[in-house]
Amino acid sequence: MGWIRLAERLGAALALAGAALSLFIAGLVTASVGLRWATSSGLPGDFEMVQMAIALAIFSFLPYTQLRRGNMLVDTFTIRLPPRAVAAIDAFWDLVYAAVASLLGWRLAVGAADAINSQTSTMVLGLPVGWAIMACAAMAGLLALASLVTAAGRFGTES
Repeated sequence: MGWIRLAERLGAALALAGAALSLFIAGLVTASVGLRWATSSGLPGDFEMVQMAIALAIFSFLPYTQLRRGNMLVDTFTIRLPPRAVAAIDAFWDLVYAAVASLLGWRLAVGAADAINSQTSTMVLGLPVGWAIMACAAMAGLLALASLVTAAGRFGTES
């Protein structure tokens, strides 16, 4: 099995976990809104759980989207170029994306370490936020790796 196929399988599993988390949060919001309607009081801390879960879900989708080349593409200037030139340009931008994802992951990891060390938690439920930030940092790292894999694939080094 090639690197791209393995990366796509791992990315798909992570995206499915993000989808399951999104469905869970949708159910939680529905229950909280229903409770507010019925009792004038929703689930305590629902907004805190939504904030963390949506951040985790978004980061979980990014590597798979990159591996499937599902990011938005504007080809106005490259549509008439030869395929090899387009592949080289796309590979360059994949490398830029990997660099940006690496920078983002690094800074998220620094922030997560600070939040963990200072025991930062949410106001209502007291959930520790550092571990959610660290998970986002790890997924940003996976996005950087996915971008490197797609760049290599565009150069034809992986089948």
